[in-house]
Amino acid sequence: MDERDLGKRLQAARQAAGLTQQKLCQLANLSFSTLTKIERGAIKSPSIFTIQSIAGALDLGLDELVAHAGAAKPHRQLKRTRSGASFIYFDMNGCLVHFFQRAFGRLAADTGVSADLIEATFWHYNDDVCRGVMTLEDFNSELAKRLGIDKVDWKKYYLEAVEPVPEMHELANWAAEHYRIGLLTNTKPGFVSAMRRSGQLPQVDFDSIVDSSEIGAIKPEARIYEVAQEQAGCPPEEILLIDDSRTNLMAAEKLGWHVLWFDDARPEESAASVRTALEPAD
Repeated sequence: MDERDLGKRLQAARQAAGLTQQKLCQLANLSFSTLTKIERGAIKSPSIFTIQSIAGALDLGLDELVAHAGAAKPHRQLKRTRSGASFIYFDMNGCLVHFFQRAFGRLAADTGVSADLIEATFWHYNDDVCRGVMTLEDFNSELAKRLGIDKVDWKKYYLEAVEPVPEMHELANWAAEHYRIGLLTNTKPGFVSAMRRSGQLPQVDFDSIVDSSEIGAIKPEARIYEVAQEQAGCPPEEILLIDDSRTNLMAAEKLGWHVLWFDDARPEESAASVRTALEPAD
């Protein structure tokens, strides 16, 4: 297999194990830059010792690791949209799943703390944990301390509150048959793998998953788009981002990407509009 195929298989095995890139680096005694380059296919011939270290950290045999993602994807007749896009990135919160507003209300009901205070405190720390500069454990601890309660398990509240957007799941499955697709999301460590296991994200083989907590940058910061473009492996004019944030879309558009706004308040109408825009050119 070529280096990009190997990288995608390593990424799939890591995500299936529920490990962030940082955690796998610790277990395999690798530098973060080495692992990210391997997963992106930027290292053409990683040493057998490095691959064995990764396999051991994932509790897999070497043969199991390279075969983990299964057989190669069925051949797809890859196409372009009428606007020229060949790689489609989907946002997660507010796009593939409804925004998690209900989690604030549930935490308020369980603790007696006002939802307004919970939400204000949450956003005070959210960017840091989504950048990966604050651990989820520290986030929970700070949230509990500021709210005056014993403890908080935000991941539990989030996973119980978040709901898939069926129209977008269907669209992602259709898009995967015609285009290379990816996930580009601001999220907390471990949330993507947990949502994939629970079926809250489309059950498709994403060609790229760009997780802010692993990249160390969040949308609309330039760094996360640069990594996403590198992983897509195509020029900016061939990338399309579907997102519910106009700020995130404007940042992508400035880099030469195509963009589409998704309206979480009108999912059926918005998904139909996106589907029309994604119709192949031929």
